Amino acid sequence: MQQIKAEKFDWIDFQEPNADDILKVQKKFNLHPLAVEEFSTPTLRPKAIEYDNCLLLTIHVPLFDTNLKTTYPGELDIVITEGALITAHDEDIWQLSEFFDEVKKDKNKKAMYMGDSPATLLRHIIEMLLESCFPKLDHISKKLDYIEVEIFDGHEKDMVQEISIVKRDILNFRRTLKPQRSVIESLAQGNYKLIDHTLKPYFMDLIGTNIRVWNSLESAKETVESLEDTNNSLLSNKLNMTMKVLTLFSAILLPLTVYSNIMSMSVNIPFHTSPSAFWFHVSIMLVISIVTITIFKVRKWL
Repeated sequence: MQQIKAEKFDWIDFQEPNADDILKVQKKFNLHPLAVEEFSTPTLRPKAIEYDNCLLLTIHVPLFDTNLKTTYPGELDIVITEGALITAHDEDIWQLSEFFDEVKKDKNKKAMYMGDSPATLLRHIIEMLLESCFPKLDHISKKLDYIEVEIFDGHEKDMVQEISIVKRDILNFRRTLKPQRSVIESLAQGNYKLIDHTLKPYFMDLIGTNIRVWNSLESAKETVESLEDTNNSLLSNKLNMTMKVLTLFSAILLPLTVYSNIMSMSVNIPFHTSPSAFWFHVSIMLVISIVTITIFKVRKWL
């Protein structure tokens, strides 16, 4: 448990809270049992619920798994009371940890973020989490630029897996981000006792930030789908060219094979006693090949 004490309220942060931590907080702030239960129960959907003396928020933060190379949701539970803002999470949410350390070490930032009310700090936390999405989106954009260059440099096969990885990352990012908008809208439009009406314009601004992140994700989604279509078209074209060449060789060799089989029959064939018979038949086969290629060109099959 980490704690920052300010004049008007405290900020308490839990990572992987145990039963003793939860019980201590419940007794100190007289929290509703259902609000406390959220600290130890995973929640798949974000929500905002008001109780008698507190406001509970559950949101999901986009985190990145470096091993699997994909985004996944990290659950963050937030409880607001008149004298405290309590955050609890099982995952290490690095954005929140860095923000917590900055507020704790810098007196100016502590006065800025914790000089008013827990709801004001909540607004800054949500804003910080949304803003932290943009560097990740910039990384995705650079990855898409790299894939585009590689596709047109002739590395289509190598890019199949890269495109799939980026598509999965964007999909998981969208799946994490989209439901959070409903929570922000409820903060901007709802009448919660612990959120002053003067903060509503700021939460409305956060909706705009959420929309900007979502639009960037939509653009990335459309781009990666277009790159995938282009990559598949180039791969298909290369495969068609390969099949075309193989078909051409087969078409040329087929009459030659028939001719050579006829010549190998146990019968008297023309010029079989001539010393130049081999070169005579090779010449005939060469003529057959030229005729076959000519027919292909006349019919524009080549």
